[in-house]
Amino acid sequence: MDDQNKNLILATALSFLVILVWFVLFPPAEPESADPATQITEGDTLTAPTAATPGVASAPAVTGGTGDTPAPETAPKPTDAPRVAIDTPSVKGSISLQGGRIDDLSLKNYHETIEPGSDIVSLLAPIGDINPYYALFGWAPGQGLAQDKVPGANTLWTQEGTGPLTPDTPIMLAWDNSEGLTFRRQISVDVDFMFSVTQSVENTSDAPATLAPYGILARHGIPPDIKNFFILHEGAIQMVDGQLTETDYDDFESAGEHKTIAVEANGWTGFTDHFWMATLIPQPGAPFTLSTFQDSRRGIYQTTVKQPTVTLAPGATATADTRLFAGAKEWDTIRAYENDDNVEGFLDSIDWGWFFFLTKPIFAVLHYLNQLIGNMGWSIIALTLLIKAVLLPLAYKSYVSMARMKELQPEMEKIKERSGDDKQAMQKAVMELYKKEKVNPASGCLPILLQIPIFFSLYKVIFVTLELRHAPWIGWIQDLSAPDPSSLFNLWGLFPWAAPEPGSILALIFIGIMPLLLGISMWLQQKLNPSPTDPTQKMIFAWMPWVFMFMLGSFASGLVLYWIANNTITFMQQYAIMRSQGYKPDVFGNIKESFRKSAAHEPKADAKKPDSKKTGDK
Repeated sequence: MDDQNKNLILATALSFLVILVWFVLFPPAEPESADPATQITEGDTLTAPTAATPGVASAPAVTGGTGDTPAPETAPKPTDAPRVAIDTPSVKGSISLQGGRIDDLSLKNYHETIEPGSDIVSLLAPIGDINPYYALFGWAPGQGLAQDKVPGANTLWTQEGTGPLTPDTPIMLAWDNSEGLTFRRQISVDVDFMFSVTQSVENTSDAPATLAPYGILARHGIPPDIKNFFILHEGAIQMVDGQLTETDYDDFESAGEHKTIAVEANGWTGFTDHFWMATLIPQPGAPFTLSTFQDSRRGIYQTTVKQPTVTLAPGATATADTRLFAGAKEWDTIRAYENDDNVEGFLDSIDWGWFFFLTKPIFAVLHYLNQLIGNMGWSIIALTLLIKAVLLPLAYKSYVSMARMKELQPEMEKIKERSGDDKQAMQKAVMELYKKEKVNPASGCLPILLQIPIFFSLYKVIFVTLELRHAPWIGWIQDLSAPDPSSLFNLWGLFPWAAPEPGSILALIFIGIMPLLLGISMWLQQKLNPSPTDPTQKMIFAWMPWVFMFMLGSFASGLVLYWIANNTITFMQQYAIMRSQGYKPDVFGNIKESFRKSAAHEPKADAKKPDSKKTGDK
């Protein structure tokens, strides 16, 4: 391998090492909590928009605001309004009849930690909670219709009938404005995470009424458990006629300065967390407008969808359908909503990253293997086998080249001694040797370079996908999305004291079993590769397995497992291929040449091989 290729590999490895060191020494800052003076008090909320010109799907506007900017509303009554329970196989919670808010929702099948008895994940929360997060629906008033004559955030609805909201029993809410408009809201839910909200209004008065249906998702403050990690998006997410837009919380436009987006036919908008999401999905095929902004003074982040304004003649009825997804970003579930329920681009709500052309198929295969095997850890190993099988033709040429180069190392050492400090002469002599022996040093680097995007893609998949969260493998590895919990500090569990906290300095020093296996596997693989002739490079390469062993100890166990499996399979492939070429590798020493070729097998190449006794090969 010539100096250029060595430097390329070295630069790649060192760049990765620098990134690791940076994130250990300078971890992402903790999210700043909003100033208590600007926190939302119980009852603070945002007003509904007002309707625009009849028949035009323009942006929401509000009385008291500028343009389509929301304005604070009079504080609602204390949160003691009656509630309707929600109970499905996937979620539980309640709907407040004050505003008809969907503001209390927890995910039955997901817990905060893997500890027994851990609380289930809470997604939506009402005003009065630490971090209010809720969905509002209503009608925006048009010309000649007062704000208090349409249902808003504080309207007290009446439930028609009794009983909780379940997949088999939708609920109906009603409200009469006492001036001839009767509003109803039917809410249904499926067995997963999709709510369907059908709003209707009947005009029994003698005058026409102009109004527009809307939906709002409001979040008070930045989520306290936000990761702030560069490979993960958390914040607002929008799909507008096939175009995905992601907005971080610190990039929100201010209320009054934000843009209103017109959507022609298909789209959705909402907030995405690491594993959870809430999105508003207007009726597919119909136009609407959306806007996303921040009321910085009050610490509210809001996204709004507004459907076209209608003019309701006396005796007429109008309806509007909106869906609300509030739940876990399960790949199977979200894909079914996209394919079967016409939610365009919904699978892109999972943050696949720049390498989406790799991360999507990699996860699809991993998911299929997990369904087949029933264990995500073994599925990662099976995926590694498949990846190595696909790259085997290229790897074969690489390993043959490495074997030939390993054999030429004694000659290269002699060239170095003869050339002394004349680097140019040494480079020329080495290239002549490569040409004479028909060795291509670049062929040994390509498989390594191909592994880099695959490695980062798998890292992305393991980090962002819900299916790896709390996924067990064997024994002590009960969460493949978390670092190895074992530690040298207590001799990997043999001593009765606890291991250091993950992320601490002690945890980086007293590594677990899997990082140790990673270091050993890297060292074994390195022993089959040609050593650099430069002493400095040789020393760096010798230390690299052990440096990476400590640096990757805090990575997700699933990623470390992939790397261990990849190194082990690579070692086995390379060892077998080198043996097939007539060389018997000795990982604890140099390559021992074993002449196993017949006279018809590369006679010229064999004749050129230096005698092992003369070259000092052992």
